[in-house]
Amino acid sequence: MPFKQNRLFSLAGIAQAATLVIATAVATGVPAQTSRVTPTASATLLPNLGDGLDMAPSTERRLGDRIARELYRDPDYIDDPVIMEYVQGIWQPLLAAARERGDVTPELDSTYAWTVVLGRDRTVNAFALPGAYLGLHLGLVGVVTSRDELASVLAHELSHVTQRHISRMMARQGEQAPWLMGAMILGMLAASKSPNAASAVMVGGQAVAAQTQLNFSRDMEREADRIGFGISTQAGFAPQGFVTMFEKLQQASRLTDSGAFPYLRSHPLTTERMADMQTRLPAAPPAQESLTAKAQPMEHSIIAARARVLSNAGADTLRAWSAEIEPAHLARLPAAQQAGVLYGAALAAIKQRDFVQSKNLLSQLRERTRADAAASRLVRMLDAEMWLAQGDGQRALQALRSGPTPATARAGGLATSRAELFLAAQAQQSGDTAAVAQSLQAWVAEHPLDAGAWQWLATTHAAQGRVVSAIRAQAEMNVAQMDLPAALIRYKAAQNMVRQGQAGVDHIEASIIDTRTRQIEALVREQTQER
Repeated sequence: MPFKQNRLFSLAGIAQAATLVIATAVATGVPAQTSRVTPTASATLLPNLGDGLDMAPSTERRLGDRIARELYRDPDYIDDPVIMEYVQGIWQPLLAAARERGDVTPELDSTYAWTVVLGRDRTVNAFALPGAYLGLHLGLVGVVTSRDELASVLAHELSHVTQRHISRMMARQGEQAPWLMGAMILGMLAASKSPNAASAVMVGGQAVAAQTQLNFSRDMEREADRIGFGISTQAGFAPQGFVTMFEKLQQASRLTDSGAFPYLRSHPLTTERMADMQTRLPAAPPAQESLTAKAQPMEHSIIAARARVLSNAGADTLRAWSAEIEPAHLARLPAAQQAGVLYGAALAAIKQRDFVQSKNLLSQLRERTRADAAASRLVRMLDAEMWLAQGDGQRALQALRSGPTPATARAGGLATSRAELFLAAQAQQSGDTAAVAQSLQAWVAEHPLDAGAWQWLATTHAAQGRVVSAIRAQAEMNVAQMDLPAALIRYKAAQNMVRQGQAGVDHIEASIIDTRTRQIEALVREQTQER
């Protein structure tokens, strides 16, 4: 279903997503009760209020898939490799800890998506969707002051998923009209924009009944706090992260109700919840607690600054960063915050194509981050980003390959591929792109749902003149973003080119194209039947 202005992170997009959820609920119904796999004996046994559900995990996953499909089409959706790599560095240990504890059963592990999706929205919010899709606004990444605080939010949302709070609420609504199942999700997300948004989109005599289901119950919030706290600490994050995050939200609730902190409405704070987290902290001297609470490593400060720039890239906002780097202002900040401010101002200068200013700020950044390997790596990638913006692939590669820790992994790998492709295009040497294609092909073989990598692989194949391979990579990018109809159109186009004798296609690739076309056709038929 095409949408010209589909903004799921906005109210209109939420309404469209709710329509899809309602359609799925009407088409598929609610299957009979499904069994649950018992956690292993070594797992920490915690009360699981999710037993005896009426909705099967597979049905919940299908509902989540339909909403997530629209998330990927949303103009606010962003796949920034630098921020996503940082978020994954927190998310994956949390997910591993939840598995170790037995909170993620084998059934849920194999059925759910366990995917975090970033939104460019500058409001402070995060939410869980059916099927273990988590939405994270850059506005929240930009205000948390440590990895531990961000981990506390992700662990809390993860616990809503593992305890199947969404499914339990939807099953409760299943006794009423089917549209209320969608209205519940609609209300939960619509509340992120306006305190009145949820009630505004629900009209008629059932609005009051639906309003009562907008937020998780107090019992569910306490359960997510308790289990999320255990997951976070087992994953190695400081327990103070929960408390300091609560304090930040409480302060925000006292100072503003402008809609900048929608997380407060979908996850209302209570004195009881805050006291419970305080009592769970290990005993520590006041000085140590204060040091932990105020600690802000350079890496996180830089990531937060990047999130703030990308979430609000208007011309006036970008120019406002220049005021942050006034010497008198910088001198009052701790070293980590100085690095974040300089990074944000340098990125803002790149966005404005003020490369003289960005070079000056990067020079200052390199001096301040020299002793911090993680921060230094982020600065080198920003340096490469600046050179690529100027069209200098050679200097971008030099920046990425300099220093004791090369810019590897996904963010560095994609940046390196982009720089090498740029150089090959300038030199008109297709041979230089072979190594890039091989590297990207190896990456997507291990990460087949990395849409960004597929996109760059398509660009690489196009630079090599391998048209069919480029179309196939674009189709796989569509699959990764769950746009199966678009993927099928591209695969059929590739199939037709092979039949017409397109050059550069061997029998192995032709066979892969035929197989994938049949697979995606079957998936599209399933989606059509569900509607």
